[in-house]
Amino acid sequence: MALEFASRKETFPNYRKYETTFAGRPFIVETGKMCGLSNGSAMIRYGETCVLCNVTMSEKPRDGIDFFPLSVEFEEKLYAAGRIPGSFMRREGRPGEHAILNSRVVDRPIRPLFPKDMRNDVCVTMTVMSMDPDNSPEIAGMNGASLAIAMSDIPWRGPIGGIQVGLVDGEIVLNPTYEQRQKSDLALTLAASEEKIVMIEAGANEVDEDTMMAAIKAGHAEIKKMLAFINSIVAEIGKPKADFPSMDLDHDLLADVKARHLDQFKAAMDTDDKNVRDAALLPIMDEIAAEHPELDAATLDYVSYKMQKQVVRRWLLDEGKRVDGRGINEIRPLAAEVGILPRVHGSGMFTRGQTQVLTICTLGSTKDAQTMDDLSDTPLKRYIHHYNMPPYSTGEARAPRSPGRREIGHGALAERALIPVLPSMADFPYTIRCVSEVLSSNGSTSQASICGSTLALMDAGVPIKAPVAGISCGLITEGDRWMTMLDIQGVEDFHGDMDFKVGGTRRGITAIQMDIKIDGLTYEIVEEALEKCRKGRLFILDEIIKPCIAEPRAELSKYAPKMFSMQIPVDKIKDVIGKGGKVIQDLCATCNCKIDVEEDGHVFISAIDADDAKRAISTIKTIVEDPEIGAIYKGRVTRLMNFGAFVEIAPGKEGLVHISKLDDHRVERVEDVVAVGDPVFVMVTDIDQQGRINLSRKDALAAIAKKRAAQNK
Repeated sequence: MALEFASRKETFPNYRKYETTFAGRPFIVETGKMCGLSNGSAMIRYGETCVLCNVTMSEKPRDGIDFFPLSVEFEEKLYAAGRIPGSFMRREGRPGEHAILNSRVVDRPIRPLFPKDMRNDVCVTMTVMSMDPDNSPEIAGMNGASLAIAMSDIPWRGPIGGIQVGLVDGEIVLNPTYEQRQKSDLALTLAASEEKIVMIEAGANEVDEDTMMAAIKAGHAEIKKMLAFINSIVAEIGKPKADFPSMDLDHDLLADVKARHLDQFKAAMDTDDKNVRDAALLPIMDEIAAEHPELDAATLDYVSYKMQKQVVRRWLLDEGKRVDGRGINEIRPLAAEVGILPRVHGSGMFTRGQTQVLTICTLGSTKDAQTMDDLSDTPLKRYIHHYNMPPYSTGEARAPRSPGRREIGHGALAERALIPVLPSMADFPYTIRCVSEVLSSNGSTSQASICGSTLALMDAGVPIKAPVAGISCGLITEGDRWMTMLDIQGVEDFHGDMDFKVGGTRRGITAIQMDIKIDGLTYEIVEEALEKCRKGRLFILDEIIKPCIAEPRAELSKYAPKMFSMQIPVDKIKDVIGKGGKVIQDLCATCNCKIDVEEDGHVFISAIDADDAKRAISTIKTIVEDPEIGAIYKGRVTRLMNFGAFVEIAPGKEGLVHISKLDDHRVERVEDVVAVGDPVFVMVTDIDQQGRINLSRKDALAAIAKKRAAQNK
């Protein structure tokens, strides 16, 4: 019986391929061939980077929740870079830090554009299947996710487009290549709609505000071209948007609660103490629950949210009043301390109102650097910043759990803000870890962790180029009306429209992260937020951090390892390491130190006692350099012969002390003076043509005695 099969055209009747140029490189979209059961799907090819983007939506809304359940996943497959995972299982496990940060970068611009009253689960998945280092998979994924949602039947007010912007030799570069990223002074990831900026994520080497705005505008101009391309595809193959059951509060219910309890909510909200405010709201909610027994817990929470939002926004927009009574551009009370924990290498605590962060700095050897088993540009991370926010920091009564996406994101933001001011490995050969412990949280803990980390680094004696401070700016909008306020606390963040976080030095910006809940920001809003954050940052640096600790401590903590570095010839590395690592292991044990040898011949020695490290350096020099005639070494007797003793002056280097050179008098038997294992001082007297070393204990003792006599005089 003959087999029949459909032609390729019949198998993929909906297959389409679209091409454009994005930042000077080919950008290709393929759809209709893969993932036919997704609500929207596209394979994005940017250069040789391939990212498969899918979006799906549940048929029914989820019950008992008061939020839109969106999940955004950025999946890194190591086969994309031709690598096998390093885990025991040899397969990808939970998302790594790099993947989580990329998920957040895509989540932030797309989330505000979904209907706020929708409760259907929506899942956006970007799978990196091939990676070309010159073409960012994050940008391919962001634009692909935007296209997949826009052409699906899922309700959404997109599309948005994304781009990376660099600053190379003072010139703005769009979607920089791998080589350009390595020398760029700016790493800006930007998302935007046709008219507004939707998301900013940036790291920078002290870039000024004007240059940052120029980069944002240049990136936005290129994004508009991508949006025109996406819209043309949607116009051709986009699906009609589906209806969904609105889960917003009943208008009559909200009107009734407002009429009965608005004044009570105003009285409860009129305090700068989060605990007092939360306690005052409890009896009000008990009254509402009694009046409306049909409401479940999730709906009651949503009622409380809506009422608090009404109060906060009306106060700010209509009266210019803040919940805690501050001025619009007034920063909460500030405090800074260092040297809080005696046994750690460095510690600093920064307090801003009810937000308080304690950062601990730990110094380690180069071997302590973190190996990155992901698709990031950097295989090793020398500066590590971790952020922990335990439940007690918000007054919650529950056990701590492992860090979530928020903790990872805040740690990465602080890390990015401080990297530009760290000394180079050549100048300060340490791995550095800072851990920010949030002790109390009422807004802007990520920016407090930047300030606390600056304090901890200087307390540890890390020679940073300049102190870094961080502060945030909020936003309230209503139609064409808008206003910004400096240093937002938790309730203003929760009920406001923006959290614009900026870290930097006196010279310029080192990090930005912008979260918004609206459809975007105009240039005017971005410029005002940057300027307010600049002024706030300078105030913190000059009035709080500088009086606390003006510059890094001159000496490291006595509990910190003392690090030294040296360069040896590459062909001598094997001599320092020894067969099976014997030489270097013995050296570490003898000198009570750690030794790291790099492939290029750089050697890093660390020890708690600097004298131990110096002994190791001296021994390594002896191993790699030919012994100098007249030099004195402290060696160890390895063998005894009738005619003398063999002494090892360095691992693998041995010389003969003839019996006539053992002491300043005639020696009958070698055993009368030394034994195997004895430490002895010897002087190099001769090296013959075959490289054999002749030593003298007698001359070494005489030279040492002469030196001591001179010192005593």
